Amino acid sequence: MFRNKAKEIFSEFVIEHKENVYRLAYSYVKNEQDALDIVQDSIVKGLKSLHSLKDDKVVKSWFYRIVVNTALDFLRKHKRVQIVDDIEIHAPIEETRYHDIDLERALEILPLPYYEIITLRFFEDLKLEDIAFILKLPVNTVKTRLYRALKLLRMNME
Repeated sequence: MFRNKAKEIFSEFVIEHKENVYRLAYSYVKNEQDALDIVQDSIVKGLKSLHSLKDDKVVKSWFYRIVVNTALDFLRKHKRVQIVDDIEIHAPIEETRYHDIDLERALEILPLPYYEIITLRFFEDLKLEDIAFILKLPVNTVKTRLYRALKLLRMNME
């Protein structure tokens, strides 16, 4: 693909899907500013590696892979211990993005590999093949993790 055409396609994609990209980053770090930093870093990385985008039909999964990898790198670099004091414990629960507190809590306790697949499949509406590409996993592994994650969610919700 020509560089200018790839840059144009990438730019259009980022503009059209900025909320989804932000939501994906936020689902990993749970912090607005960190999610914005991840999105910004991902865009820079995407622009630098446009040469690897061979087919404009895979721009979504290609860029989501960059966002996921950037978020995971961020988490590795910024492992934090969060101290919760009495004030935070009694603070009112703010409205959740899922509008279902039980679902949100059940999602939060899922192990990361299951959480990633649930988020990408149901909140980002990606196909299993795209999830496999993003997470660098075989499709059958994605299927197995999806079914295990759904089973765990059901058990956690009961």
